[in-house]
Amino acid sequence: MPLKITKRILVSVSNDLITDQRVDKVSTSLYRNGYDVFLIGCIKKERKPLKRPYQTYRFNLLFKKRFVFYLEYNLRLLFILLFKRKDMLLCNDTDALPANFIASKLCRVPLVFDAHELFPEVPELVNRPQIKRVWEKIEDLFFPHLKYSYTVCESIAEHYKQKYGITMRVVRNIPTKESGTTPKSATQNTNPNLLPSLEGKKLLLYQGAINMGRGIEWLINAMPYLESCILCICGDGDLFEEMKTLTKKKQLDDRVFFTGRLPFEELNQYTSIADLGFVLLENRGLSYYYSLPNRIFDYMKYGVPVLASNFPEIARIVETHQTGKLISHYEPEYLAKIILEMLDEWGDKSAYQNRLNELSKKFCWENEEQVMLEIVKRAS
Repeated sequence: MPLKITKRILVSVSNDLITDQRVDKVSTSLYRNGYDVFLIGCIKKERKPLKRPYQTYRFNLLFKKRFVFYLEYNLRLLFILLFKRKDMLLCNDTDALPANFIASKLCRVPLVFDAHELFPEVPELVNRPQIKRVWEKIEDLFFPHLKYSYTVCESIAEHYKQKYGITMRVVRNIPTKESGTTPKSATQNTNPNLLPSLEGKKLLLYQGAINMGRGIEWLINAMPYLESCILCICGDGDLFEEMKTLTKKKQLDDRVFFTGRLPFEELNQYTSIADLGFVLLENRGLSYYYSLPNRIFDYMKYGVPVLASNFPEIARIVETHQTGKLISHYEPEYLAKIILEMLDEWGDKSAYQNRLNELSKKFCWENEEQVMLEIVKRAS
């Protein structure tokens, strides 16, 4: 009987793989469905260990920031993609597309593209028109030729259909069912090491990148009016030190805590004990305005209500399924008032946790992955 040859997929992304839940979920789904997955990333800071069921590879770069980082990354990535055994390429986001597209054509292997965001419209580029135009030209060059692609929400899929005439499927960034729905009653007395005792306090949680337009300063500025609350900020980013400085200036060191960047396996410890989560975004370009952050579903999975910005894709979930509250302005006293009202309104945990947990069974990766697997199968 002849040996079955497993198809090998080279998956690539321009981060160090530690906190990227979407790429891990995609890679794990492919691995569990019989594909030989080889995930490629890069080292931006220190090399932290990875334990994944599939193969991983991360390479060092001389340049760590700005456009020269992406130039070096794509050149190094192209060399790897050309000389690794492969049957298919899966590219994550526009910043990895040049290397993937060229390798796909030269090696005559299919390319699947996953758009995590509307890349030229991210806040870091909106106010840098020359660099933004470069990325727009890159998309103009490659996107019309994408045959197999998907993205995170309907608004981004519609944007690219209008602009390039391509049909992107939607694969939302949603947690898996497994290891998820531990009730707060089972964990409320077990605080992660980086937090003080929460006895008599409400835990407010921000999780995600600490970058511009994420509303973190709004939360810190509201904390003087929230004496009964502790704010935990889980993540890292360009504004990390600036937000820590703001906390010291406000003399909030005893009630605002920064964990730094956490592997997503550890992040769940904080999400599971939170009383209220946040997805507060500034309208700094279409990427944020159309975004559907995975935090929306992380909070849902752990029975945590969310206070979120009233943007289209966010509202499609939060308003339709009543998983929290939407707001459109963020003055400190007003934001504190809304937070206190939510903590009071959602105070009966047993009443909403079961409902959110039931919703999370519908909004789960096990449903989303079927679309991704179908696309990969068609591309094979």
